[in-house]
Amino acid sequence: MRPLIRKRSTAGWMMLLPVLAGLGAFFIYPFVYLIGLSFSKSTLANTFQKWVGWDNFDWMFTGTNFTSSIATTVIFAITVSIVQLILGLLIAYLLYTSVKNGRVLRALILLPLMTPPVMVGIAWKLLLSPTGWINSLLSQAGLIEQPISILGDQRFAFPSIMLADTWQWTPFIVILSYAALQSLPEDVFEAAALDGAHARTTFFKLTLPMLAPALLSILLIRMIMAFKTFDLVFVLTQGGPGGQTDVSTYTIWRTALQEFDLGLAGAQTLLFAIVISLVTLPIVFLNNKAEARL
Repeated sequence: MRPLIRKRSTAGWMMLLPVLAGLGAFFIYPFVYLIGLSFSKSTLANTFQKWVGWDNFDWMFTGTNFTSSIATTVIFAITVSIVQLILGLLIAYLLYTSVKNGRVLRALILLPLMTPPVMVGIAWKLLLSPTGWINSLLSQAGLIEQPISILGDQRFAFPSIMLADTWQWTPFIVILSYAALQSLPEDVFEAAALDGAHARTTFFKLTLPMLAPALLSILLIRMIMAFKTFDLVFVLTQGGPGGQTDVSTYTIWRTALQEFDLGLAGAQTLLFAIVISLVTLPIVFLNNKAEARL
């Protein structure tokens, strides 16, 4: 009996070996390597020159503006994620309740999502330029007397990136929310209709509570993706004007690939990962609570 148990145990570990190898190759090794970079003097040409302890972290907090870029990133990620969740849910709900067999409309809604991010950035850069369509529209409406550099103005650059990001990623929320709506049990809504419940009451009392776990999961996924935004900033503003759109991913890229300071970039990446975890942790808690309540 014992040899049979040992054989099963050995077979189980053998089946786990590919998973463990993948975990080590794609998570453990990069993480240990990143920690090593953070506590060493490393350049792009010569890594691990010497052990510097906490010097990279001290310089990150005192000699750079990385903490302000983290604040900018947190504001950006939270704002666009919530706005896109609300818009995406509303559009999905309209498609679900009002549009029958709207395959063409759903395909059109997904077009921004299928557009490469760099192309989205170029398109919005043309739209927001002083000679672009938005300036022309504002001039015709009498809101401005002369064209303005929207991406070069500190008041409008950051909201412009949010607008472009919302245009691109709201369809992602739409498709996930639409799928979540289709998974809801029809008999619950039929019973509510027989009881005379209004559409508004049904939405807030039945639909939203049942969708809560799915929506929180969608919000979590979208927020993590928003934290990683780089393409739009790189194409539209390159962190300007005056650092107003200097998100963390762009700062880390500049530190590593323009200043060639991999040690500092490693320290910035570690802090950035901690911030992402702290911001998203409440959503995970709420998601678990919503699933338990459901």
